[in-house]
Amino acid sequence: MNICLIGYGLPCLILANILTNKNIKISIFDEGNYKKKFETRTLGIAKKNIDFLKKESISIENNAWFINNIKIFNESQNNKEILNFGPVDSKIFSIIKYNKFISLLEKKIKKKKLIHFIKKNKTTFYNSIVNNKNKFDLIVNFNENNKISKELFFRKQYKNYNSSAYTVVANHQKCDNRIAHQIFTKFGPIAFLPISNTQTSIVFSVFEENKKFKEYEILNLIKKYNKIYSFKSFSKIEKFYLKGSVLKNYYNKNILCFGDNIHKVHPLAGQGLNMTIRDIKILSELIDKKIDLGLRLDKSVLKEFENKTKHYNYLFFSSINFIYEFFKFDSKIKNNYSNKIFNLLENNTLFKKYSMNFADKGLI
Repeated sequence: MNICLIGYGLPCLILANILTNKNIKISIFDEGNYKKKFETRTLGIAKKNIDFLKKESISIENNAWFINNIKIFNESQNNKEILNFGPVDSKIFSIIKYNKFISLLEKKIKKKKLIHFIKKNKTTFYNSIVNNKNKFDLIVNFNENNKISKELFFRKQYKNYNSSAYTVVANHQKCDNRIAHQIFTKFGPIAFLPISNTQTSIVFSVFEENKKFKEYEILNLIKKYNKIYSFKSFSKIEKFYLKGSVLKNYYNKNILCFGDNIHKVHPLAGQGLNMTIRDIKILSELIDKKIDLGLRLDKSVLKEFENKTKHYNYLFFSSINFIYEFFKFDSKIKNNYSNKIFNLLENNTLFKKYSMNFADKGLI
């Protein structure tokens, strides 16, 4: 069996490592678009997904910082806490630096004899895939901007958030740093995500419909909304434009789109990579089922994958969009709705349990 993976980001490297555990030959076509530039980017991985990765011999626990509490605040109530999801005895989720995760996976890949990289002209390679003249049992395409996606997978539902995510790592005085904080401000949600006792990753998703912010303005706003840390210094700020999308059809012949290529969501819930890891788990189980039955891997696996995940991913995508639109509208009317709603929900254990399950396990 031979599976081709097109791309080189985290989802691609995670899937490559997992598939080689099944004794499947993996060919990776690195399009050269990936660069180790995400110096300030961090990822929150749900406990359920960490357990799955560990089972697949991808342990990140020694490189991640676990969180046992999440607190939500509203700007209009002078940063009064409106929701609290802890503390809990175990981890809610763990924070890991993007580049650290990439490096960990690269070290593992170098030891895999079943993985090799394709060195071929892009145009020739893309044409062979589009025209179905290739030797692969299955092809997994992670890139939404290459020729394959543009010619075969162009039917998408898009969501323009009119926002940018600014990410920065703050160095601060040492403290017990196991609580993640998110504040819904009139400018957009800002999340303080601990990565050690002396460092915290900050993600500020700013509404930019009427104003483009300068870096010093972002830093001033971060300092304004910070009520926790004694800052010493900041890393450079990185900026990402935020757009959402969901793909209408996941596969074509023996080609499957994957990762951000099938669903891209707003980072306010920290679910982008978590959704993809859940997809990887389902795809892995479907492949195991075929192997156990002694069957070849063909497009029937891709059809089953789409049938099993598409509606859940769409609901998840819609749910996060609803949360985004609600808080965006609510900020314009000075949090009149959210204040009342969260006052009711603060002591509702059923709501908190459902919310935690939603974040940890998704909808499946």
